Amino acid sequence: MKANFKRGELPSENIKINICGSKSESNRLLILQAQFPNISIENLSDSDDTAVLQKGLKISKGTVDVHHAGTAMRFLTAYFAATEGTEVLLTGSPRMQQRPIGILVDALKSLGADIEYAQNEGFPPLRIIGKKLLKNEVRIKADVSSQYISALMLIAPALPKGLKIFLQGKTTSVPYIEMTLQLLRNIGISGDFEKNVISISSAKTIHDNLMIVESDWSSASYFYSLVALSDDLQIALGSFSEESLQGDAALAQIYEALGVQTYFNISEKTISLSKKNSQLPDSLLLDLANTPDLAQTIAVSCFGLGIGCRLTGLHTLKIKETDRLSALKIELEKLGASVQIDESSLNLEKSFHLNPEVRIETYQDHRMAMAFAPLALKTELTINNAEVVSKSYPNFWSDLKIAGVECEMS
Repeated sequence: MKANFKRGELPSENIKINICGSKSESNRLLILQAQFPNISIENLSDSDDTAVLQKGLKISKGTVDVHHAGTAMRFLTAYFAATEGTEVLLTGSPRMQQRPIGILVDALKSLGADIEYAQNEGFPPLRIIGKKLLKNEVRIKADVSSQYISALMLIAPALPKGLKIFLQGKTTSVPYIEMTLQLLRNIGISGDFEKNVISISSAKTIHDNLMIVESDWSSASYFYSLVALSDDLQIALGSFSEESLQGDAALAQIYEALGVQTYFNISEKTISLSKKNSQLPDSLLLDLANTPDLAQTIAVSCFGLGIGCRLTGLHTLKIKETDRLSALKIELEKLGASVQIDESSLNLEKSFHLNPEVRIETYQDHRMAMAFAPLALKTELTINNAEVVSKSYPNFWSDLKIAGVECEMS
């Protein structure tokens, strides 16, 4: 499926779009609910990734296929390893089988887990036999993926002695670790994160909990970009909190530099985005080590606004659904940009030239499709394999139409 885009008639009045629950919060809570069934969850994400995780949690013996869902792969690896009675082959798409998981597997094996590689050392598929993990200390490299660390944190309450995690190297995506810790605390599990050590207590039971998932800030980023690239578009997004657990809530501050004002309506739990008259910088310099999922959106916004940017802290992007740094460079240069990348950064030069009628490839990456879509306000474009957005935001194209962008699916 491909999507052809062009600018429609932008709404003259403020519009409201309800974004589904955070995939990051939902997937963490589902792992906790599997261990403590008296947790109830509302506003669960309707993403493919969350659906895959829910399905996987219902399987205790046999093959579990997570397709492209990296979070599900990491979280289920730890969950199955620590759950007695499970015996699974955990696998995924061809791209998933190229995404490294050795750091997490090594950490789990040091705790006593029974895990074998079914094909290539260090990569899925994995053969896992669940057992009680009696050790309570583990060391893990912290500079590759915070999901490895969160996976260990989420199983810690079910371990007989809890878990102390010693982080080695500079910790990446710290807000996601803090999100995991706060969700544990919210259900009554005690835990601390001091310097390079995370300590999580064991818990046999917890009190009944109703957890309401906040809407997804990563999904909100595409509407920030749309407002930034518009003349005077106003959009209200629900439901969001000014005291968010999600690191990508940094959007509100980042996009202020790109001409987008955020207003929090506490009573309605919405954020209102509007274009403000302000002088744009010639170039934007950002360290996105804590918010790497915003890199594609920000780079496209800057290009559409005719300003440059240097984005650093992007070392995790090379092991995502695709090599996102390379994909960004290729697709932005189709549009007329000048882009340089290295292992952990992207540099976009200031330019006001934008090639018309470009066909954007998505590389089976949902964020490539959604990040480039707002450029429809600047030029007509086609996005191939547009259905890939269902991985995190199934209603994206219909919501984009509400915001005034005409989408023709074929």
